[in-house]
Amino acid sequence: MSSHLSLRSGNPALTKNTFAKSTISSESMTINGTVDKTAISLVLLIASGYYTFGDVSPGLLIFCGIAGFITAIITIFKKEWSPITVPIYAILEGGLLGGVSFMYNSFYDGIVTNAIFITIGILFSLLTAYRSGWIKPTENFKLGLFAATGGIVIVYIINFIMGFFGSEMGIMKIDNASPLSIGFSLVVVIIASLNLVIDFDFIEEGAEKGAPKYMEWYGAFGLLVTLIWLYLEILRLLAKLNSRR
Repeated sequence: MSSHLSLRSGNPALTKNTFAKSTISSESMTINGTVDKTAISLVLLIASGYYTFGDVSPGLLIFCGIAGFITAIITIFKKEWSPITVPIYAILEGGLLGGVSFMYNSFYDGIVTNAIFITIGILFSLLTAYRSGWIKPTENFKLGLFAATGGIVIVYIINFIMGFFGSEMGIMKIDNASPLSIGFSLVVVIIASLNLVIDFDFIEEGAEKGAPKYMEWYGAFGLLVTLIWLYLEILRLLAKLNSRR
């Protein structure tokens, strides 16, 4: 059994206490099982996104966003409900992402395809690096990543509050192609990507500790949260780069 430094993850779905109350059972969490649940969740997300990738009512997208957020909160506090809530979350978030992706693609044709391939490439590259031991999630690594993620969240919150007053931070605008704005998006993409490494580590730890079978769905949920964040930030970065033309 490898040693895992369960300090904390930048992903709010995977914290140091995620597996604290898990007990070994005849049907325990496995890495392969989590991979299967993640694949199912991604299929549901993509299918839902395909449906809303078009001229969809803004009301439907707002509903998907709010309902998805509520479902995520329920999943975090009721992990044993994960086999039900995670597929629902995937469908709702897929619906939201489909609409958002359509809006981006209407401004910059082909940007969505590029963002999808880059996201997939980063996922498999970091998974390979993690499994090969090239990237080790040490305690300092986790602490630094948590601090960086927290800082980004603060920026998001400030920008969200500014939106109520009809304003927006310059570095968050998708048509801002300044070096500072592009640099910020690039840093966010890197931080989001590195959170995948922490997610892999927490899932492996859960499997080693014999967490309950339903935690496979919860592990898939954690990965889904990070992948959605990464995909959206890659879209934002590509939009900024395209706006320079």
